[in-house]
Amino acid sequence: MTSKISTFHVSGLCCAAEEAIIRKRLLAQKGVHDLTVHIVTKKVEVRHSCSETEILRSLREIGLPATRHAQPGGDPNLRSLLISTFAGIALFGVGMIFSALGDYDGLSVGAYLGAIAASGWRVALRAAKSVQRLSLDMNFLMAAAVIGAIAIGEYAEGAAVIVLFAVSLLLESLATDRSRKAIESLMRISPPTATVRDGTRETVVPVESVSVNQTVIIRPGDRVPLDGTIVSGSSTIDQSAITGESLPVAKNPGDPVFAGSLNQRGVLDVRVTKAAGDSTIARIVQLIEEAQGNKAPSQTFVERFARIYTPAVFALALGVAFLPPLMLNGEFATWFYRALVLLVIACPCALVISTPVSVINALTRAARNGILIKGGVHLEHLAGMRTLAFDKTGTVTTGEAAVTDIVSLDSLPPEDILRIAAALEANSEHHLADAFLRKAEADGIPVRRSDVKDFEAIPGKGVRAQIEGMHYALGNHPLVEELGMCSPTVEAILDRLERQGKTVVVLTSHRGPVGVIGIADRVRKESADVVRELRNLGIARIVLLTGDNRGTAEAVGAFLGTDEVLSELLPHQKLDAVRELRSRFGTTAMVGDGINDAPALAAADVGIAMGGIGSDTALETADVVLMSDDLRNIPFGVRLGRRALRIIKQNIGIALATKAVFLVLGVLGMTSLWLAILADDGATLAVILNSLRLLRAKSEG
Repeated sequence: MTSKISTFHVSGLCCAAEEAIIRKRLLAQKGVHDLTVHIVTKKVEVRHSCSETEILRSLREIGLPATRHAQPGGDPNLRSLLISTFAGIALFGVGMIFSALGDYDGLSVGAYLGAIAASGWRVALRAAKSVQRLSLDMNFLMAAAVIGAIAIGEYAEGAAVIVLFAVSLLLESLATDRSRKAIESLMRISPPTATVRDGTRETVVPVESVSVNQTVIIRPGDRVPLDGTIVSGSSTIDQSAITGESLPVAKNPGDPVFAGSLNQRGVLDVRVTKAAGDSTIARIVQLIEEAQGNKAPSQTFVERFARIYTPAVFALALGVAFLPPLMLNGEFATWFYRALVLLVIACPCALVISTPVSVINALTRAARNGILIKGGVHLEHLAGMRTLAFDKTGTVTTGEAAVTDIVSLDSLPPEDILRIAAALEANSEHHLADAFLRKAEADGIPVRRSDVKDFEAIPGKGVRAQIEGMHYALGNHPLVEELGMCSPTVEAILDRLERQGKTVVVLTSHRGPVGVIGIADRVRKESADVVRELRNLGIARIVLLTGDNRGTAEAVGAFLGTDEVLSELLPHQKLDAVRELRSRFGTTAMVGDGINDAPALAAADVGIAMGGIGSDTALETADVVLMSDDLRNIPFGVRLGRRALRIIKQNIGIALATKAVFLVLGVLGMTSLWLAILADDGATLAVILNSLRLLRAKSEG
């Protein structure tokens, strides 16, 4: 039977404990081949050949009922949890009032039991499921602690434990809901409808019903509904929501536009190139969700620790309950109470939530700034990066050649040299031809192809033709040598420009050399600043890798201030260079265009791709994607990764310190049930609030 992938929405999914339960049950089910759990967005993606009904039944049987579609109007589990928690708090308050008044023991006990029922029914159901599975989880621990408290007559403490635990679950749900909404806010920037033009008729339809190649109209002030290409009209587009760019971008016919960006001025007719579910913003959201499964080392450590910690403390609690009374003649009620305190401390809520909430908030903040980081492991690698290797063309340079120098060798002025050279190159298929045409257009110099007669391309050397009755040739150094026109003056100019890393061509006529033209791939204006900033961040080694010639590479490297320049490299040699850097200096990142540099990007600890916007290849292959080609986002990513790592360590420290202190106090009988759960709730709240700071991380530092 053919397998397919289905997505299920599990409203009760809130932490790694439920993820483990789902994995254990579904992966043991016949017909389920693989699954991915997204805790923050409460989704489970299952690759299966069995029916969806069987999967839904299995999820219901483990106490985590699911639906095929998200529930409208928000998370029903969160609403239910709010109601039951506040009902429990109210009844607990009533119980405390009756206890304070005295002579109302029956009423106070009834109120406490009501609080336990209101706040604990969900815990009790899940605890029963865990007993059926013979699996020790936090619901079982809390249920056991409450039942034990009731058994020894500590109704108030039992109610306090379950009410405060319900508050803890509510805080976790609110935290994940906040993070989920942060992710969904990325998707909501795309409008739900589009105005489709069919001939002279305009129709407003849902974006899901718009097909590829249909034409949509986008008026000033409208957001672009779907990815597409401008057919007619010009405007400026604010695409900061997708790329993080602070300034609007001019758009003309033939330029791409992206769903969620804002049209500022003109009316645009746009041909749709991607369906709603395949748009760039949809892919970003999908990849952020998938990144949750790409866990950071600190997260896997915490989960491994929690799997050992919880049963270990449970075993300690059993020992505390029975060994002192049996071996030391201790009072059973006293030691049993201490054991109940340990059961509460064994619950790993704050510890388990410490890393995933931090990671997802950091990933969401990065996406808002135009950086797509595909998982916590890559975030940690950014934080620990020691070496950074840059590709040259299209990375630290624009990848677009430009005319930089025009040197006249006789009486012909530079503008005429450019006009003749551009006319010659207008008929050429050489990759540098566009540089001449762009320069002529920018300088307002008309280029008339009709003036070119007897055009001839000289492979590997240049071109020649007749213009206005004169015979001209435009070519490289070997062509000038072949024509016998390479004087000492020409040699000196060629040498000077080539040492600056420029490609040099010479325009000659039948009378001799006319002019020398220098062409260079322009270095991005922010590149040198980025290298300096990375060095200030403590990056030990910054290297330029390129297939370009040595002179050009060294000139660019000197301008940037890199530590090393490796030139004339083939793709497999770039791969070897990255491996060598890793072995010499440790954690290494590689920045490239996401296509030509794929082997080197894959070999690096973290591959950073330029040109993510609209590039499916970059989105799929790289670990980190700079959506707007802005190199300044690399230092921001490093700072964000380091801040996230600091916050994760702080969270783990808060959780473990709280557990350690109350573990000792619990064994010594120096704390109570309600104080232990209050401390655990406080640690959970501290961890959540600390993690949410990452959503406000500043791009400048």
